[in-house]
Amino acid sequence: MLNKELKSQLSQLLELMEGDVVLTASYDDSDKSKELKELLDEIADMSSHITVKEDTLQRTPSFSVDRPDAHTGVVFAGVPLGHEFNSLVLALLQVSGRPPKEEQSVIDQIKALDRPLHFETFISLSCHKCPDVVQALNLMSILNPNITHTMIDGAIFREESEDIMAVPAVFLNGEEFGNGRLSISDILGMLGSKADPAEFNDKEPFDVLVIGGGPASGSAAIYAARKGLRTGIVADRIGGQVNETAGIENFITVKETTGPEFSAALEQHVEAYDIDVMDGMRASNIEKTDDGIVVTLDNDAKLTSKTVVISTGARFRNLNIPGEDELRNKGVAYCPHCDGPLFKGKDVAVVGGGNSGAEAAIDLAGIINHVTLVEYKDFLRADEILQERLRELPNVEILKNAQSSEILGDSHVTGLKYEDNKTGETHQIDVEGVFVQIGLLPNTEWLQGAVETNKQGEILIDRNHATSMPGVFAAGDVTDEHYKQIIIAMGAGASAALSAFDYIIRN
Repeated sequence: MLNKELKSQLSQLLELMEGDVVLTASYDDSDKSKELKELLDEIADMSSHITVKEDTLQRTPSFSVDRPDAHTGVVFAGVPLGHEFNSLVLALLQVSGRPPKEEQSVIDQIKALDRPLHFETFISLSCHKCPDVVQALNLMSILNPNITHTMIDGAIFREESEDIMAVPAVFLNGEEFGNGRLSISDILGMLGSKADPAEFNDKEPFDVLVIGGGPASGSAAIYAARKGLRTGIVADRIGGQVNETAGIENFITVKETTGPEFSAALEQHVEAYDIDVMDGMRASNIEKTDDGIVVTLDNDAKLTSKTVVISTGARFRNLNIPGEDELRNKGVAYCPHCDGPLFKGKDVAVVGGGNSGAEAAIDLAGIINHVTLVEYKDFLRADEILQERLRELPNVEILKNAQSSEILGDSHVTGLKYEDNKTGETHQIDVEGVFVQIGLLPNTEWLQGAVETNKQGEILIDRNHATSMPGVFAAGDVTDEHYKQIIIAMGAGASAALSAFDYIIRN
């Protein structure tokens, strides 16, 4: 089942196992059960630490990942290939005793949860966001006996996932808990747990403190550290918005990669330097004081630094029309790569005529019945090569001068209303999904007016990436930089760090 290259990589990883693991599998006569049995037997043959036994579990096909003397609560319902294969490998290593890379404060938070928490995550194997959630909840289950987690492949367990229109979809004790990408810090926060502020308040002042985890942040931190400056990063997650990108083909010298792979490489590069990475944290305020620049975190801890580089990136922009919030994850989606397979054979609309919208329509056209691309201007903003591809597709229709006004539906999306900008007439198209692809919104709300921004909320910077607050610089998609590209963000991060270094020297 596993190709030669994958088996070679897996064999090397399994050598890192520190103890024995038991895979308890539940099979029937289905093709998926046969596929799962073949996979587990093949993995078990590659390591003396792994044994497979059969039993009846809640779902079939499925298997649990346990220690010989203890259940961990980690269950995979389905065949974890595709993006979830890494989740399986990581579970094997962690259950065997391999220590997680999370900071001790995060581990302590997880272990302190003292109530029964039974999580279930519905995923699709094509979803590149799902593994982050699966791996986070698996780790929590491994570390805390009060917690269990089951990954459920919605394509196999269709009856259970029939009403789920966006993945990952997380349920806690049978009730809907969250959707979309969730980090461990997100989950802990939703459970009411916060890191101890004392751990951060006791840190020595930084020379350069980078706020954000994307390409600009990583570049800024590395350049600052290479200058010998005491450098820290406050990041919700290393990689930032890049983690949402399925394919990257325009980062020069790297012909092709994926967002998660790029983010992993960025994290490894940052870890190669003496940089204090405060992962899983967010900033909530920034102010200039006599002691330096003080950044307040969302757990009320305070960090002080001589200079700060803000690179908090951006997030998907909403339509802000009736029905969008009410039907989010019930047909309203933002990631065609993750949620597209859930709409197989159905009719959907894609709102947005830029590159993101065109690429989404092209991707979806291969798996759904019909795509309607809706653009409010009288022309598409996508690259001509993408427009040509759209026009070649027989199941794609393009509507221009169409201003989306309402998403229709009750328990799920049934249609999209739009107004013709030329005639003023209102029309409706019957669709079961609406994919919103209208650009990004800068993550600047937390600044609370501390630095000057434009009407779009982007931080205004000068040629040296300086903001209106002395000693505070900004880089990447959070700024008014015209082009939002990974390679440009990384260059901007480097420039911001060099400017911060120059500021320290001169002040």
